[in-house]
Amino acid sequence: MGDVLQVILPALIVAAVLWGLSTALRPRNPGISDAERYQLELAMRSQAHYAKQVQAAEAARARVDAATRPSQNEQQQSQQRENARDRAQQVHASGVSGHGYQAPILPGGQLNPHFELELQALARSGHKLQAIKRLREATRSDLMTAKNYIDRL
Repeated sequence: MGDVLQVILPALIVAAVLWGLSTALRPRNPGISDAERYQLELAMRSQAHYAKQVQAAEAARARVDAATRPSQNEQQQSQQRENARDRAQQVHASGVSGHGYQAPILPGGQLNPHFELELQALARSGHKLQAIKRLREATRSDLMTAKNYIDRL
């Protein structure tokens, strides 16, 4: 048994020294650790998610803008405003519109449909204050009621 230990013991010591040297001298892995790889993947997923949210928000904003902004050019808008103003002056001056309707309020207490369209055109073209003023003059309503009505148009 002693002869076997004399041969095996130095061989084990030499093997351990060689393994230790090879491990110590082996170049380190220049790559990233699993934790760093996980953090990078999280950052990339987060960035992709944020980009999708931004894209969805921009698409929603474009849909809202398309629905709320008039699609006509400025010249058509100004012509519509002039026509609405002329009709309003005719209605106000004569008390009867060209279509046989009485000016802004009908006998049942309802608004004249043409007057309502005029208010709607003013509100949609960005002249809410003028629409509120016209409604208050026609109905003698208070400011809050007229504002709420125009906002609902």
